[in-house]
Parts: sequence; structure tokens; C-alpha cells
Amino acid sequence: MLKPILGSVNSERVLLYIMARGRGYAREIARFFDADPDSIQKQLAKFEQGGVLVTRQVGRTVLYEFNPRYPFRTEVDALLRKALTFYPESARELLTMERRRPRRRGKPL
Repeated sequence: MLKPILGSVNSERVLLYIMARGRGYAREIARFFDADPDSIQKQLAKFEQGGVLVTRQVGRTVLYEFNPRYPFRTEVDALLRKALTFYPESARELLTMERRRPRRRGKPL
């Protein structure tokens, strides 16, 4: 949906994922969208170089999140939230649902 503005589908995916979940790393985002990790990494690097995203090292993992000092942070956030409303309900639920803890063995879905 934002491809004409952002230039690629993967740039839209990266920004939507980080907006919805607060932070993310390249392989996690690539796995979620079933995309090439290298292209996701390139988009993350582009946004970091432009000042839109900042990184934080957690062990060996590099986490990306929005730069709170980015001058257009509120406008970018509003644009992404508006774009998310046009996605199908199932896609929105998957994107905003975040599971970090392991499930108990045998627990029904």
C-alpha cells in the first residue's frame, strides 16, 4: 500500500512491523513476512542511516526501533497507523499479536 511512497514493499514491511511491535531484528521480520533476510537487512540499514531507526545491541542480536528524536516521528507513525487500518483484519491481528514466552507443552491453541 505504501510502496509508491517508500519505494519498496520491504521498506513498508519493516516500518509496519516495527511500528506494530515496537522493535524487531532482521531475521525476525524476514521470517514473519517470508521475505529475503538480506533485503530486509538492507532496508533496516537504510532507515538507520537516514535517522528513522536506531539500533540496540542485545547479546549478539541487533534490535531496531524508531528513533524518538526523529523530527517526523509522529507523522510517520500516523501514516503507518492509517495504512494498517486498510490491511485485512487477519493480517492486522498477526502483526499486532506478539508472543515471546514459550507455550506449555500440550496446551491447546
